[in-house]
Amino acid sequence: MTDTAIPPRDRLIVALDVPSVAAAEAMIARLGDSVTFYKIGYQLAYAGGLPLVRQLADAGKKVFLDLKLHDIGNTVASGVKSVAGLGATFLTVHAYPQTMKAAVEASAGSGLKILAVTVLTSYDETDLQAAGYRLGVSDLVWHRAEQARALGVDGLVCSAEEAASLRPIAGADMRLVTPGIRPAGSDVGDQKRIMTPGRAIAAGADYLVVGRPVIAAADPKATAEAIVAEIQQAAN
Repeated sequence: MTDTAIPPRDRLIVALDVPSVAAAEAMIARLGDSVTFYKIGYQLAYAGGLPLVRQLADAGKKVFLDLKLHDIGNTVASGVKSVAGLGATFLTVHAYPQTMKAAVEASAGSGLKILAVTVLTSYDETDLQAAGYRLGVSDLVWHRAEQARALGVDGLVCSAEEAASLRPIAGADMRLVTPGIRPAGSDVGDQKRIMTPGRAIAAGADYLVVGRPVIAAADPKATAEAIVAEIQQAAN
């Protein structure tokens, strides 16, 4: 069951998957008060977008920094400590035990929450087999979720399809953040494990990451408001 204490508007995380800070700032201005939570990923971060984390935080917004860290423990810990000073709310790391352990320890005492990426929502069984994994998607997600829980990770990034089955592992404290969200009638794009906003919340997701359906819409603000309304209806 999703946590009803989280305000519906805060559950929507709009992915600023745009090529420049100027484009991000323009989108933020268009969205106005309809969005309180933004995701900054590789594209914007590597285009000079990291200072935008502090700018958004100072403006009262929340930021999900989606960098999917994975390296030797010392390197991950150093990166996490740097990110903690930016004012981000969430930071992603890949769900490998050494990586998660280093990230959790490095974030201790800060306001930064660590999210572990179980299996990318663009992966299916065939993709995992091609990558050399012996486990299928569901089994690998469960295995990594159990490890994350044991290591004290704050939340999981998983597909909405897996939210209901992961809630018993996550318990009430761990947050489930789901990308691959597509409002009814929108383009699937490169995602393979997707769900509508209402169904995802009903399945147990706490936060929904939505990119192209919002930022590519003719009226991004109206689209965001419609998603929030659907979230609110599903959460009640």
